[in-house]
Amino acid sequence: MLELKHIKKYFYVGDSVTKALDDVSVSFRTKEFVAILGPSGSGKTTMLNGIGGLDIYDSGDLVIKGKSTKDFSESDWDAYRNNSVGFIFQSYNIIGHLSILDNVEMGMTLSGVDNAEKKEKAVKALERVGLGPHMNKKPNQLSGGQMQRVAIARAIANDPEILLCDEPTGALDTETSVQIMELIKELSKERLVIMVTHNPDLAKQYANRIIEFADGKIQHDSNPYQEDLKDDKFALKKTKMTFWTALKLSFTNIKTKKARTFLTAFASSIGIISIAIVLALSSGFQTQIDKTQSNTLAQFPITISQIASNQTAPTSNKDKKTSKSDKITAKKSEADKATHVNKINKKYINYVNNINPKLSKTITYSYSTGMNLLREVNGKVKTVKFSNTDSNANSANAMSSAMATSTGVGGSVYPGGKNGQSFLKKHYKVISGSLPTTANDIVLIVDKDNSTNVNALKNLGFSVKDGQKLNFDKLVGTQVKVVSNNNYYQKLPTNNFVPNSADSSMYNNSNNTTLKISGILRVKSSSSENILASGVAYSDQLTKNIIKQNENSDIVTAQKASKSNVITGETVDATTKSSLVSYLGGSKTPSSIMIYPNTFKNKDKVLSYLDKYNKGKSKSDKVVYTDLAGSVSNLTGGLMDAITYVLIAFAGISLVTSMIMISIITYTSVLERTKEIGILKALGARKKDITRVFDAETTILGVASGVLGVVIAWLATFPINAVLKSMTDLSNVAQLNPVHALILIIVSTVLTVLGGHIPARMAAKKDAATALRSE
Repeated sequence: MLELKHIKKYFYVGDSVTKALDDVSVSFRTKEFVAILGPSGSGKTTMLNGIGGLDIYDSGDLVIKGKSTKDFSESDWDAYRNNSVGFIFQSYNIIGHLSILDNVEMGMTLSGVDNAEKKEKAVKALERVGLGPHMNKKPNQLSGGQMQRVAIARAIANDPEILLCDEPTGALDTETSVQIMELIKELSKERLVIMVTHNPDLAKQYANRIIEFADGKIQHDSNPYQEDLKDDKFALKKTKMTFWTALKLSFTNIKTKKARTFLTAFASSIGIISIAIVLALSSGFQTQIDKTQSNTLAQFPITISQIASNQTAPTSNKDKKTSKSDKITAKKSEADKATHVNKINKKYINYVNNINPKLSKTITYSYSTGMNLLREVNGKVKTVKFSNTDSNANSANAMSSAMATSTGVGGSVYPGGKNGQSFLKKHYKVISGSLPTTANDIVLIVDKDNSTNVNALKNLGFSVKDGQKLNFDKLVGTQVKVVSNNNYYQKLPTNNFVPNSADSSMYNNSNNTTLKISGILRVKSSSSENILASGVAYSDQLTKNIIKQNENSDIVTAQKASKSNVITGETVDATTKSSLVSYLGGSKTPSSIMIYPNTFKNKDKVLSYLDKYNKGKSKSDKVVYTDLAGSVSNLTGGLMDAITYVLIAFAGISLVTSMIMISIITYTSVLERTKEIGILKALGARKKDITRVFDAETTILGVASGVLGVVIAWLATFPINAVLKSMTDLSNVAQLNPVHALILIIVSTVLTVLGGHIPARMAAKKDAATALRSE
């Protein structure tokens, strides 16, 4: 079944040449026990390794069942060793960190035999060599003879056709040697057994064919045989080791070195710990910054007013030269030059309304529309207003002045609907009453010390002095009536209009809208104090409802048609006339729009969205906004990210160090396990299988170091938070994001595998025969 044709194998050392096999030709029967005798260095072991595919011949041909091996690739030789050849070595070559059963199963593991069949064959092989009761022991629990029996069981477990024995009794006592030889002789009845030995007595006693070897040549053959098989009857079965198998093999090895593995994993985890703590602190501080920025944005929204400033910096006086002329030059002031009239029309309002809610959920519209407000105080009806200014609420001149300057009714405005509810809940706490639920609910805003603007209370008709305290129940539930223009104003024969007397008939008119103070709200934090001014606050929906009620009233119609103020009779220009119409409720155009971005980063996106509207428009048609929070954004934007990147870069150095250390440790492991590599190759392991074993080991180390680093970093957040709390009064700053933790474990694994892959490839390239000879 096996034939060597003119095999040559030479070894070169400098200028000298050793002819280990010098034109060897020999054939072997399917079943026979062949002993190869010869002195040391005669070439007999080289011949044995050549037959087993451990040493590849230089020239000639090895024919197996009629199949030439001249064109065999490395994987073909691996498959041949795994399925057709079983090795029995003088030094046993048992893998120490595996159990007896695992050692015997290893060859079948490489050939992809399923677990049930593999175990059945391994148990059967161990029982045949008399080790059934010992199969779950470790190699260090066995005697020399038992170790050799394990090697025999491993060699025959996969039922090979060729059994190669290299001095199988060389390390055994006489009694044990006899037992082993009897066992090998029995196996030769089923397959071809080729044994290399120095002992001629042993060979003559047990072998049925003796080949004497010397100087790389066959000197004598006691029972020669000529192979005449011409047809190729040999089939190769490729080996395969899964990554899962490699993981189990590596894990078993790692378990034998627990202390070293833990120290390696800990050392490798230092970089992960550093980066994880940096990310935890960065995430926590960013949360604090976002919270502060959100409150700041709430105070300083992006504002779009009808009269705006283009924010162009005025010319410095340093740039102006002293004039020697005796004439003056009439010029617009820098403030006048900066003034811009925004054309806020329905198209622009719709454009603003289409802002992505993810960027800004809160948009408030303010109108210069006045409100005809009445309140009954102690049985007497009084004209009131939502203003914080110190003025006489009953003065018609003051009202006309307000109309002329378009200051509106005063008070703070928040967005209507669900967004308004969310806005109030975010920044305010209800200390009495409830949050507004309809447009007719108004609220009283107080500061952290429960103080509110005294003028706001006076203008509402309360008799109160500076510093005076009022009970909540005196304020909550207070009702104010909104009177329509047609009921509030009467037309004179001169076509002018004057307010009707504020009396009970006007107050009790069924067409009036009743407003009620639903609750008193207090700011949650000092950073929210200027969001809504202390005093009365109402939703922009209330103003829209009043405009809808008054837009076609008699006084609005008259004012639109008149060139003078319909109350004072004074001639007005177009701008003032427009302001009067707006004040009387005749315009749906808001006097200002306030946009509250969700975050500072989203603020920039909102600004980009607003700038997009102005693209391609002339200067007069552009809508200019005011961004008071912009300077804060410029200072803080990206600062935390920059700090985080720098710290991660420094911490990353330790990761690189860990990667180098893993390379060194893996290389050390390769050196320690050189013989194991040889054993695996003798059993038919491919290069990729050897690489996979060491890659699996570094994968385990990488995952272990990543998990260990993340756990240590997470535990470190507790004392870090305690220290920061005592120093800065900030709670839970260090927060390790689970996503960051997972990414760090993956990074640790990838870097560790990369660091160990080069030594793993080095291991795979080791020569099998050389590796087996190492100690």
